[in-house]
Amino acid sequence: MPFTSLVARLPFPSAAVQRAVGVAAVLAQALIGVTGSIVRVTGSGLGCPTWPQCVAGSLVPVNHPGIHALNQWIEFGNRLLTGVVIVVAAVAVVTAWRVQIDHPRRTRLVKLAWTMPGGVVLQAVVGGMTVLAKLEWWTVAIHFLATTPLVWLAVLLLRAFREGDEPARPLVPASGRAILVALAVVLWLVLAAGTTVTGAGPHSGDINTHRLDAPVEALAQVHGGLLVLYLLLLAIFGLQLLRVGAPKSLWQRYTAVWVVAVAQGVLGSLQYALGVPEAMVSFHVLGAMALIIATATLWTGSRDRGPAVSLEPAPKQPELATT
Repeated sequence: MPFTSLVARLPFPSAAVQRAVGVAAVLAQALIGVTGSIVRVTGSGLGCPTWPQCVAGSLVPVNHPGIHALNQWIEFGNRLLTGVVIVVAAVAVVTAWRVQIDHPRRTRLVKLAWTMPGGVVLQAVVGGMTVLAKLEWWTVAIHFLATTPLVWLAVLLLRAFREGDEPARPLVPASGRAILVALAVVLWLVLAAGTTVTGAGPHSGDINTHRLDAPVEALAQVHGGLLVLYLLLLAIFGLQLLRVGAPKSLWQRYTAVWVVAVAQGVLGSLQYALGVPEAMVSFHVLGAMALIIATATLWTGSRDRGPAVSLEPAPKQPELATT
């Protein structure tokens, strides 16, 4: 393939470059979720009321009756950030592809890399549907929840750059893996419940948007209760680590999850007590992204796929002597 030969001419990405690309993918996917919350709490969700154009006849903000210029630029800035995320995703694909050219068995790495641009395209479509639906609360919820697996996959990609492709060897017993699966499922339920609280809460993204007709207090209790269940499962998983004498690296990841989860719980409680101020909403979303990253990091640290085999270019084959 012509493009393969073009990629093959690129310098082999060093271990530092591979790690930087993986970190950039994680940060880009998480950041777009946070900036989306800024759009919502500033009431800028319909600052660009059409899609893919900002306003009818223009891709960029222009004077428009009934739409404040600041709201236009906040929403348009979020759209521009999507372009940055696409660039990072493309770099991840090219980096993984270049690695595979030297190490053909690294197909899993390339597949993970391709989820980045694929996910961004899907998110762009969902975002367009959200705008065209005038920010109906359930479309906003889907738009946010669609980001969460992309952040998780970006963490897997970062890890894949630093590990081999051997069959996963669990570092915890089967019961521990089952608890970890349950932990991931409950985390997603916590996030989904959080979107219902947002759907019924005061920050809709636009003053004319329909809200979820349900008591915020009850929804917040469900959201908080699921977080308590998450913490309970996390404590049980810790007992599993004690039982098997888990390595120090896994304990460090486990501790990081506790720190982020407790901080997120405290922040959510304080946010609710203070009447959901705008700035704290975005910090809470940032905390949600950090919790996804921490949990995914714990997930990847609970198994071993062997040593990294592609941090250096493949040895050059000796040229055959000619007569």
